Amino acid sequence: MSTTPDVSPSRPFEPFALGVCSWSLQVKNVPELKGFLDQLGVDVVQIACGDPHHASWDEGDDLPAAAKAAGFRMTGAMLGFPGEDYTTPQTIQQTGGFGDPATRPERLERLAWALDRTRALGLTDLMLHAGFLPEVDDPARSALLDVLARAGDMAAAQGVTLAFETGQETATLLRRTLDDLKSPNIKINFDPANMLLYDMGDPIEAVKILGPDIRSVHLKDARRPKVKGAWGEEVPLGEGEVDVRAFVQALKGVGYRGPLVLEREVGDQQGRLRDVAHGLAFLRECLAD
Repeated sequence: MSTTPDVSPSRPFEPFALGVCSWSLQVKNVPELKGFLDQLGVDVVQIACGDPHHASWDEGDDLPAAAKAAGFRMTGAMLGFPGEDYTTPQTIQQTGGFGDPATRPERLERLAWALDRTRALGLTDLMLHAGFLPEVDDPARSALLDVLARAGDMAAAQGVTLAFETGQETATLLRRTLDDLKSPNIKINFDPANMLLYDMGDPIEAVKILGPDIRSVHLKDARRPKVKGAWGEEVPLGEGEVDVRAFVQALKGVGYRGPLVLEREVGDQQGRLRDVAHGLAFLRECLAD
C-alpha cells in the first residue's frame, strides 16, 4: 500500500525525494528560502503556514502566490499554535496542540485559518501536533478525541489530510487513537527523533505499528534523555540513536514512498544550514545502500 501524498501530476515526487523543513532554515521570506534550497541542491520543502511558532513570512497574506511562483515543490504545510511552550517536556504537555481545554476553541479557529492557507498554497496536507494523547483509561481522553474528530471533519470539508506528528506518546497509544477516531483524513507525520527526545519507544518498531497511516516524514536525529522527565538531545543526522538506515528500510517495508524532509531545530541559521547539508549527504548514502 503506497502512502505517498497526492501531488499535481505535472510536479510528482520521485520515491524518497529529499527536502527540508522551511522553519529549520529560519527564513523570513520566499526568496531567502529559495536561495537556501538552491544552495543545498534540493527543491522539496515542507513549508510553515506562517504562524508565530514556526516562522512568520515577510510576504504575509501573499505567501501562497509567492511560494507557488518560486519553483520549489511543497510536500505540505506545518501549523504551530501560539502559546506552545517547548521549554521542558512538562510545559509542552500543558500547552501543546489541543491538550488544554481552555485553548481548544481558539485553536480550532487557528486550524480553520491554516486549512484555508494550505489550500491557497495548492496543498492537500497539513501537519501539526495534536497534543499529548491521554491513555485509554484517562477520563480526559473522550473530550480530546471529540476535538480531534472535529478537526478531522474540518479538514475533510476542505479536502485536506491532517498529519499528527509522532513522539509525544507511544506508537501503541497513537495506533489506538487513530483506530478509535476512524477518520480517513487523519494520518501521521512520522518523526523518529521525537520518539527519542520524549523517550517514547523504538522508532523502528513504531514504523511497523503505524505504517499504513504514515503520510509524511520529518527526519532528524537525537539521543534519549539521561534524566527521566528531561529532554533528550537533538543532534545532526547520523550522530544520534536513530538507526537511519534501518529506519529507511522500515519505511520501505510498510510501503511508504513519499518524501524524506530533514528538520533541524537547534543552533543558529548557519549552523542549521551546515547540519542540514550534512544530513542530506548522509541520507543520500543511506538511500544508495
